[in-house]
Amino acid sequence: MKRHLISAADLSRDDAVLILDTAEEMARVADRPIKKLPTLRGRTVVNLFFEDSTRTRISFEAAAKRLSADVINFSAKGSSVSKGESLKDTALTLEAMGADAVVIRHHASGAPHRLATSGWINGSVVNAGDGTHEHPTQALLDAFTMRRHLAGAPDGGPTHHQGGGDGTGRDLTGRRITIVGDVLHSRVARSNVHLLHTLGAEVTLVAPPTLVPIGVERWPCEVSYDLDSVVPKSDAVMMLRVQRERMNAAFFPTEREYARRYGLDGDRMARMPEHAIVMHPGPMNRGMEITAEVADSRRCTAVEQVANGVSIRMAVLYLLLGGAVLEPAAESAETKAENPNSRTEESK
Repeated sequence: MKRHLISAADLSRDDAVLILDTAEEMARVADRPIKKLPTLRGRTVVNLFFEDSTRTRISFEAAAKRLSADVINFSAKGSSVSKGESLKDTALTLEAMGADAVVIRHHASGAPHRLATSGWINGSVVNAGDGTHEHPTQALLDAFTMRRHLAGAPDGGPTHHQGGGDGTGRDLTGRRITIVGDVLHSRVARSNVHLLHTLGAEVTLVAPPTLVPIGVERWPCEVSYDLDSVVPKSDAVMMLRVQRERMNAAFFPTEREYARRYGLDGDRMARMPEHAIVMHPGPMNRGMEITAEVADSRRCTAVEQVANGVSIRMAVLYLLLGGAVLEPAAESAETKAENPNSRTEESK
């Protein structure tokens, strides 16, 4: 990885583990009376959101502030963007303001990549979700949560850090992760498939045929249309929100039928292995993809995922702007050993 985080597919295993291990260190800051580090003092992070997202924006804002960065929140609504200003002119404005990092969420797939490769800004670009393309920091916080619960157990059973311990140095090799629901419109699913595969997990997508993307056979995962056959073999089951706002056609007969075939209720959860966890990126459609019984159970990590998101985003901002840049996968082990925190000229 260079100085941007655009796609989970850009991360090597070493990159991903470095972020997860760094996030473990950042998580310890949250336990302190004063939850701040001076690492990014004097740096400016801009949250550039063309789409509404309370969770992600606040998470990035909290992460930057805990690292002592100055934060500018830029919402498209009520701004010059709503008056017709282009992405280029907005970017040039941010560059003139001296933005060191731009966290961008955009309704158009590819907008963060365009911003990162255009030369309009010199700072780092972090993709906070673009269209139906990717959401890499969500995948990282999901992997962080899974690793804390699942990694390191040779028999697939609960580990010593079940419920939130230190998963440092471990990946997810051999873990079986099931992602269920509206895969077609889900940037979370795309990023998770790439990252979990990189970390050694076996991923299965479960969805109605109408909500499975064209070309999914090229993704590093399996596809099933029968949730009941997959649940008993899963270490983690991630339920995706049905994105009604992105749908303009009838992808399934009725909400009741969808819930019956692809929703996670108490009976299905009871058939999961004892150590398995239930995940949801939020916000939830209770009663549709997940019942209240499951959402409120001790096995559901949805609230924990939100807390972990701050730690992951602190780690990403720190590594991009602070003491180190994630090193290219091709860099030799000797170079890393000589200077593990080296920064490329590009990152300075």
